[in-house]
Amino acid sequence: MRTRLAALSVLLAVSLEAAKFYPDDPLPREPKPRRVEKAKWRKLSDYYDFFWNTFARPGDKQAPKRMIRAGGVNTLDEVMDGAWYSNRHYYRRMSIEELLRGAGESNPPADGPWKLLTVKSEGITPGFVIEDGRGERYWLKFDPLTNPEMATAADVIGAKFFYALGYHVPEYYIVHFPRERLALTPKSELRDKLGKRRAMTARDVSEVLLKVPRQRDGDYRAVASRGIKGSELGPFRYHGTRKDDPNDIVPHEHRRDLRGLFVFCAWLGHDDSRAVNTIDFVVEEDGRRFVKHYLIDFGSILGSASDKANSARSGNEHLFAWKPAALQFITLGLYVPHWARADYPKLPPVGRFEHKVFDPERYKSEYPNPAFYNRLPDDCFWAAKQLMAFTDEEIRAIVKAGRYSDQRAEEWIVKCLIERRNKIGRTYVTRVLPLDRFSVSGGRLTFVDLAAEHGIAAPQPYSVQWSRFDNEAERKIALAGRTTFELPEEVRSAGEGEYFAADIRGSDAAKSITVYVRKAAGGAEVVGVERFW
Repeated sequence: MRTRLAALSVLLAVSLEAAKFYPDDPLPREPKPRRVEKAKWRKLSDYYDFFWNTFARPGDKQAPKRMIRAGGVNTLDEVMDGAWYSNRHYYRRMSIEELLRGAGESNPPADGPWKLLTVKSEGITPGFVIEDGRGERYWLKFDPLTNPEMATAADVIGAKFFYALGYHVPEYYIVHFPRERLALTPKSELRDKLGKRRAMTARDVSEVLLKVPRQRDGDYRAVASRGIKGSELGPFRYHGTRKDDPNDIVPHEHRRDLRGLFVFCAWLGHDDSRAVNTIDFVVEEDGRRFVKHYLIDFGSILGSASDKANSARSGNEHLFAWKPAALQFITLGLYVPHWARADYPKLPPVGRFEHKVFDPERYKSEYPNPAFYNRLPDDCFWAAKQLMAFTDEEIRAIVKAGRYSDQRAEEWIVKCLIERRNKIGRTYVTRVLPLDRFSVSGGRLTFVDLAAEHGIAAPQPYSVQWSRFDNEAERKIALAGRTTFELPEEVRSAGEGEYFAADIRGSDAAKSITVYVRKAAGGAEVVGVERFW
């Protein structure tokens, strides 16, 4: 009985101390991770993942009367730096040199013999796992014979964009090398068709290289992915959490960084955005051992399907869907979907990538992604504002890192990314009130109108109503006559730790933003942002 009373008293104490904001809000980083002692490696079957997500549709889902806002965000409604994500280009402007550096540019495979460890068994593209003279491990992947430069360029370009957008990715390098650099050792092995391990032979190496393009000088072009330091755990899923990770507490289908990933994948044509192209590692950073989550393998973007040019259907329909199949059946095959009308340039390094038919709202991954289907307008706004931050010059610089030998291919990819970026901006920036970057400056509440800044919509007048905010009761008390963006006298004369709210509206009455301000020793500071639509 005493135990129950003690527990009840603790719960009551916690509830009495509950508040909307705490003194350390807003948190720029996730709390320091709890140490992970043991975590199990797991392999996820590609076929199982396809059938599970296609027919079972796992995860907690949005409902008309039960809107589930994104988690993994701070009181400013922004994703925090941490094991999943790190705020980069939009939040901390990166120079072109930093954009090109990405996750790293100083650790390509060293010159000299590359020890062949095994034939790359994951994925559909041929390749090897090698070790260079420094003992660094890399995964080598090649282009298909039909489309030289396509997949290798996509891997490098995709990694740099996703890194700038905040995700953890490995280092990728385009390399050129002669056959002689690949060195067999007594430890070189592979699995045969029956799954048995055996020693790798020169013939095995030749069989892989016969399937990939060779350059005019006789060398081979590949993309080298540097091994991630730590203990591999296998892929993460786009729903649920890892039970062996004490820091993984937000269901993945509700993470803002995974919901918003939909927009980034639509932009780059990453229809292969599924669990198999992710990986978790136990890493040691700053003396703490925790699980870090990565996106990997970007060879299936920008019109590439890794081993061939992408199909026109990819990115527009799931691999299996009832409605398209029914339409084809009912019309006896006469129905022509919108994506079948797209024109593609005859450029092998490009595959099938275009911008005229592209519609971000119609984008689909290969099969249903629980996080993508849970996206809300504020999730898409969060992603779209980051895409709009890329200038044309920055896009050109990153695409150039793909090292296309045909200038026309480079120019086409750049044009498509610019046009697709603009479409995404027009589609998502105004789904909510398009204001961002709130701060208190010069005695005023200031912000940026992203729709006006990017030419998406004409500037519009905004109105504001100030209120005193009871942080414990979470209740607003309107301040009469306080309807300008100048800080009211009540805010200026308030004591340290008092809270106020500014309700902002534009021409569309359905959309609004509440900005919360806290009085601090040095003045007033923005501590919270809530969007309504």
